[in-house]
Amino acid sequence: MINIMYSGNSAIFKGILLSCMSIVKHCKEPITIYLSTLDFTELKPNYKSITKEQASLLENILKQTNEMSCVKLMDITNLFKSSISEKNQKNDYTPYAQVRLLADLMELPDKFLYLDSDTMACGDIAELFNIDMTNYEFAVALDYMGKFWIAKDYFNSGVALFNRKLCIENNLFEKCRNLINTKWFKMPDQTSLYRSRTSILYLDSKFNEQRLPKKDTIIKHFNKGIKWIPFFHIYNVKQWQFDKVHKKLKIYCFDDIFEEYTKLSNDYKDIIEN
Repeated sequence: MINIMYSGNSAIFKGILLSCMSIVKHCKEPITIYLSTLDFTELKPNYKSITKEQASLLENILKQTNEMSCVKLMDITNLFKSSISEKNQKNDYTPYAQVRLLADLMELPDKFLYLDSDTMACGDIAELFNIDMTNYEFAVALDYMGKFWIAKDYFNSGVALFNRKLCIENNLFEKCRNLINTKWFKMPDQTSLYRSRTSILYLDSKFNEQRLPKKDTIIKHFNKGIKWIPFFHIYNVKQWQFDKVHKKLKIYCFDDIFEEYTKLSNDYKDIIEN
């Protein structure tokens, strides 16, 4: 069983759905999706919890590939608000990015793959999930921009394979929460993991490709990037912005999934766009 954790709200569900559709295209093994969510409408009106209907739709899609696959919806609103302070609720990233720092307090397996909602699979993620993590807290790839601007070993935590048991033994998540509860960070989840780590494994960039997909890419991450020509600017194109994926990024390898998603969204618009 491959265990994957996502975190998000009902508005970002479309990203999680697309991500999962790309995963089952390449991976036929049973998958359990741990769908963590919380209501944060006091911060933004569209920060509503992922619904049971959305989780059910996602599970039905997974089961079309493997009947043993399932989705476990976890609303952790109360847990989050009692464990994470407001110190880092206003920065470039949503509170949902900090949910992974509660992994020791949630019902999760000893080994799980955390994926941001803006990731898409280009190959079989079993190759990543099956990496031996016995001696490592988590496995991550370097951050494309951070390795130049922050530190040469600064990583991107949008794709992270966790050895939850060892993380708990080393108090990793607790140390991370202590950091973000007392100090403001531009990238709180990522930086707290970077500062609190004890033993991590650095992955090849093919497991978290933050620029154009290559022949061996397993996961493409639609995170922020920089373009210098014709002028310097930061872009932030997500996979559900189909036209921008084509025109801005010149990426076409997910078109079959985009087409399938469009048909699905026509039939289940009220659920997907809840």
